[in-house]
Amino acid sequence: MVVGRMRAVQRGWHERSKIERVELQSVVMWHALPWMLFVSWGTLPLGLNLRPDLPAQVLGWVMLATAAAQCVHMNRGMRRALDHYLGRGPYPARDVSVSRALLAAMFALAFALQAVDGVKDDMIGFVVAFMVVPHCVALGFLAPLRGFAARFLAMEAVTLAGFAAAGVHDGRLLVIAALVAFGAGIALISTRCSAWTLSVMWEADRAREVEARLAVAEERLRFGRDLHDVMGRNLAVIALKSELAAQLARRGRPEAVDQMVEVQRIAQQSQREIREVVRGYREAELGVELAGAHGVLEAAGITCRVTGEPAGLPPAAQSALGWVVREGTTNVLRHGDAQHCAITVSLTAGQATLTIENDGVPEGRSATRGTGLAGLRERLAAVGGTLEHSAADGRFRVTARVPVPGPGEERPAEEGTPAEAVPPPGAWKAYRSRAGRASGGGPEAVRNRTSGAGPRWRRGRPRPGREGRPGDMARTAARPRPPADRPSGTEPAEAAVPVENVVPVENVDLVEAVQPSEVKAS
Repeated sequence: MVVGRMRAVQRGWHERSKIERVELQSVVMWHALPWMLFVSWGTLPLGLNLRPDLPAQVLGWVMLATAAAQCVHMNRGMRRALDHYLGRGPYPARDVSVSRALLAAMFALAFALQAVDGVKDDMIGFVVAFMVVPHCVALGFLAPLRGFAARFLAMEAVTLAGFAAAGVHDGRLLVIAALVAFGAGIALISTRCSAWTLSVMWEADRAREVEARLAVAEERLRFGRDLHDVMGRNLAVIALKSELAAQLARRGRPEAVDQMVEVQRIAQQSQREIREVVRGYREAELGVELAGAHGVLEAAGITCRVTGEPAGLPPAAQSALGWVVREGTTNVLRHGDAQHCAITVSLTAGQATLTIENDGVPEGRSATRGTGLAGLRERLAAVGGTLEHSAADGRFRVTARVPVPGPGEERPAEEGTPAEAVPPPGAWKAYRSRAGRASGGGPEAVRNRTSGAGPRWRRGRPRPGREGRPGDMARTAARPRPPADRPSGTEPAEAAVPVENVVPVENVDLVEAVQPSEVKAS
């Protein structure tokens, strides 16, 4: 039972953030302060120096009981006073009233005890120094410095007037006043300074949270701006050219085909640009992530050692391992109480290995909770990698492995361009010839049907940069002409090619850029 409670306390301590641990430590110190002063300044001086007379004994022990009640009340109201100072709770007016009443009772008992001369060797001054501490601790949290000074002067005035009325008229009166000032100063320094430091730490923590939210918002704005820059202009051009093509088609003008080819080209270009924006947004560079992880962990007080270089890894492997570094660093900061972290990158024959190991893992913590590791496993699986993790003896270890193709081996296709979508060499030539046959006519039919659409080399003219070359002139002259008894644009049925043999439209971006001529709407 005791061991279980100790482990529960240990888990609760490790689950707190660092600033929460500092606050808990400060609260424990503030709870212990009045009791330490109660024993050293109240119980021992008063209990050992009370005279054996009945009035002195009664007044002395009642005074000690009232001092203990002051300590208990201070412990009960400590959290409410601290919350008010940190702006997390209202002003505890009732606690202040009860503390003021207990202090008044202590003053009355001290004056009565001094009047009957119930304490030997003038040891009552230590009790007077203690009895102002609990109330001054509460004022240290709740009152501004000027208000604290005003209340302190009021307590000094009451002390001097009361002891003067009890018969103290020599230098002992100044000693008692000095002891009251010493007790109030101890209470103010021990509470106000620590509470101010704690408030600064909470403010810095909130500033970091705001900074993180602003960074996320700024990244969203940047991503939205990039999307707007990429898609805004292109969509406007697509809309205008589509409208122009519709008008030309209604009038039976063949230039409508030229405009739709341009629309197709712009749409495919927009698709590639969007893919590049998203890829740049999602990819992570391993070298940058390693440097960032080292800086963040060192700033958090965790000793970080990075071994190995990511040079020579393909971009896909670097991106996947970079995400492992990001998630691993986040786990080290958020879970456990790590003091050391080691990140190792190694490259062997056909495989890259990344290892992140840290200490300070609480006992009993499951290594499979959360979705971070599952997301990393999916990212690594996309490039053929694996992820392993283990937690033992207070240490957590994550190992990611990614295959690296050797020299001469094929590398996996980049995201958005799968290997099966890339046509073999010469596929564009096949696409041109099959498209012409599948449309129901040969090259001449294609020329007649497009009527000026497409690049110049489709219209029987030399390709740009090849004007005047003999080979082009010969090929142009040698092109077949349709028979005189068959209208242009027709071809025997057996020359048609099934539609499934045509290269998919998605791969039309492999075609050389089409430069249609400007068409003016009549």
